[in-house]
Amino acid sequence: MKKLSILLSVAALTGFSACNGGKNDAGTDGLSGSISIDGSSTVYPISEAVAEEFRFGQPDVNVALGESGTGGGMKMFSKGEIDICNASRPIKESEMAACDSAGIKYLELEIAYDGLAVMVHPSNNWVDKLTVAELKMIWESAAQGKIKTWNQIRPEWPNKEIHLYGPGTASGTYEYFTEVICGKKGDSRGDYNANEDDNTLVNGIAGDEGALGYFGMAYYENNTDKLKIVPVDNNNGGVVPTQETVLSGTYAPLSRPLYIYINEKALSRPEVLAFVHFYIDNVEKLCKEVGYVPLKSEEYTEMKAKVAAYDKATMEKE
Repeated sequence: MKKLSILLSVAALTGFSACNGGKNDAGTDGLSGSISIDGSSTVYPISEAVAEEFRFGQPDVNVALGESGTGGGMKMFSKGEIDICNASRPIKESEMAACDSAGIKYLELEIAYDGLAVMVHPSNNWVDKLTVAELKMIWESAAQGKIKTWNQIRPEWPNKEIHLYGPGTASGTYEYFTEVICGKKGDSRGDYNANEDDNTLVNGIAGDEGALGYFGMAYYENNTDKLKIVPVDNNNGGVVPTQETVLSGTYAPLSRPLYIYINEKALSRPEVLAFVHFYIDNVEKLCKEVGYVPLKSEEYTEMKAKVAAYDKATMEKE
């Protein structure tokens, strides 16, 4: 009898959809409790959009979101301090080991694609594009204290200072950018304006005529009036990140997948299980609305099967 009741409750929870505000087809509502999410500021807008839709149908569930960077989120996640970690890169081996030591099992779900946008101040009228080699020249650790002005990149550009803005070292965006642009994770100059909050970086670039910076494309798309995007030339003439160029892979090498990691123990709580099913059912639409690139539909189908398999395994243990 206990097993049957669990089956019925899971079937009800998996009926969630955005169009009915988080309530499911069986009418199950009235959940309560809290869900804690932290990690990547890049993934934050996606999880925030999902949480806002979820709250319409489940106002008594408190979904608390933070954005301490992928590395910061993983530290909390591996200690069991949060239920879900937003991540702009895959989990590291050291983080896997930390989770294992704490007895934390987890589900990894790839939820969307992102393109890292390179930005300058709107008044910058000389940068038409930047090559991958030029980005490396600017950002690699060897450039610290040496590459200071625009005419050091190209002689025809003005003798004006470059002021750099980018994510902090705990950010998955920082790790990805340094790996694909500078050739090694963490190989970045340290004399730049670093912050884990992408909105702070937006405001920094928007207020500095000498600025050059990078972060997730959604933050550019939400601030096109404040920023100027720079095409990246990877021997293809220069491409900017869009839904089409990221999905096709033509915006290379600055396209990447995004993830959420879910503590399996947290999934035993009805409000967390309901939220995860709701997330999967709606992220394809919502990630596009906030400026990211959805996976292919069949990939979301596979993701649903992955969580359903967890549900089944959990029920069989009861």
